Formats: sequence, C-alpha cells, structure tokens
Amino acid sequence: MSKVTLAEAPPGVAGAGFFATTLDKAIGLARANSLWPLPFATSCCGIEFMATMGATYDLARFGAERPSFSPRQADMLLVMGTIAKKMAPVLKQVYTQMAEPRWVIAVGACASSGGIFDTYSVLQGIDEIIPVDVYVPGCPPRPEAILDGVLKLQEIVKNESLNRRNTPEYKALLEKYGIETNNG
Repeated sequence: MSKVTLAEAPPGVAGAGFFATTLDKAIGLARANSLWPLPFATSCCGIEFMATMGATYDLARFGAERPSFSPRQADMLLVMGTIAKKMAPVLKQVYTQMAEPRWVIAVGACASSGGIFDTYSVLQGIDEIIPVDVYVPGCPPRPEAILDGVLKLQEIVKNESLNRRNTPEYKALLEKYGIETNNG
C-alpha cells in the first residue's frame, strides 16, 4: 500500500535542517489545510454533507476539522440544496459576514443551477448572487464528490496570491454582485 501525503511542501530550497520558500506559498499551504466550513444546507445535499463529516469519509483529515455555524468564524461556505429566491438575501448576508479571504463551494445541482426546479421561485444557481469557486455536480452528490470539491478548493487556495483580494479585478467581481469591499 502506498503512502498518501495530504500536504506536500511548496516549491523551495531544502538543506540540512532548513527549508526556505516564499511567504505566499507558506501561507497558501497553511490556509488550504485549515479551512473552516460553514454548511448552508437546505435539502438533500445537506444529508450527503453530514455523511462527508462522519467517520467513514472524515472531512477533518483534510484540515476542515471544525464546521462553523457562524459566518464570522468560517472561510469556506458550502451551499447545499435548493435556494428559494426568498432565501437569496439571507445567503448573500451570510456570505458578506464572512471575513476575507472566503471561498464558496456550490454543492449539487440545485445550488449550481437550480436543479430540476426551473420555476419562478427558485434561484437558478447561487452564482446569480455570490461568486462561486468550485461547483460539485450531482443530485445529490456522493460524499466522495464533496471531498473532491474540497480538494479542488484547496488547490485554488494554495495557489492564490496574497494580494488577489486587493486587486481591482477582485473588487470589480464583488461590485458585479453588489457586494461592498471593506478592505480599502
């Protein structure tokens, strides 16, 4: 059986008793392996997320040890299930209450595209109101798919520049969604 390494060292210079890398890479590695999830579950995808947090799949082994039910103490928002248009302002408020840096995973067909509910009352994807970093397909997606989505997000986080959140492009993205930036 081969050994699985969850966190590989970033590119750098290694020597006898030392390792040197850039600050961006070191912080990216730390952030990627200490994501605190905020589950926003409204239907069946939430049940699959519960299984993902359980002992069999154990999301904690990827650094998401502590699910947070307070937006101020989370940096990874997992939106799971059907989002009614009446719920959209609540979801947007939860997103804006999260501190930067923050990332979003749309779990399942309903959060990604409205699913089978192509009606006047259902939001046709959460990317209509907040930016999404990773989409997890399925109806409902299996726990393995949710884990894969978290791993994809970890790769994004590892490689994100520390200055990205202060760039004009990022501020323009938030303005597109009507979200005010508080970081200058």
